[in-house]
Amino acid sequence: MALEIETLAFGDHYVVVPRGELDLSTQGRLRAALTNLLVDGHVHLVVDLNEVSFMDSTGLGTLIAARRQAHTLQGSFVLVCANEPLNRLFDATHLTKVFSFHETREAATGHDPRRD
Repeated sequence: MALEIETLAFGDHYVVVPRGELDLSTQGRLRAALTNLLVDGHVHLVVDLNEVSFMDSTGLGTLIAARRQAHTLQGSFVLVCANEPLNRLFDATHLTKVFSFHETREAATGHDPRRD
């Protein structure tokens, strides 16, 4: 299955929304999207995983690498994930101790859509 990636700006945060399967054959697209944002100076990143239907270890590695890059640049990196199978994956790999999680984009960015 293909991976589609949408990028949205929320103030000084950029929300990256991958849709589809995040695995060995598709992780490069997400890695490139996140790296490009960081290189362009957008260091406060949110990845919304709610529309990811499958993720393997290469997808996890992509997220870990992007988090490390963002923090090296004095930025932030958080995940939005209300996807129960993915939450079980993060729990089983003990990555719940590594990443900050939020249930909504608004909570992750501090953006209140009622103010728009």
